[in-house]
Amino acid sequence: MSAIGVIATLRVQPGKEEAFEGVFAELAAAVHADEPGNSYYKLFRTSEAGVYKVLECYDGDAAVEAHRASDHFRTLSAKLGPCLAGAPEIERLSAV
Repeated sequence: MSAIGVIATLRVQPGKEEAFEGVFAELAAAVHADEPGNSYYKLFRTSEAGVYKVLECYDGDAAVEAHRASDHFRTLSAKLGPCLAGAPEIERLSAV
């Protein structure tokens, strides 16, 4: 089993940053509480207005799939969607 890293780039519509950050805080709390295969899940603001990065680390493929299939991810992603200015850009990394 090899760790999987994920970097998600999220572009938020102007004026919706506060709502986005609030919903994301709920999502992060649920991930930390309910996903034992996730060892890191944190939101970062970039220097570009409205652009955020989510840094994630999972124990392996099964943990990534469990995250995507979780009720909290599906429910809260639906709440995040209206804040976004486009589809998330996902970069998947393999630990060495």
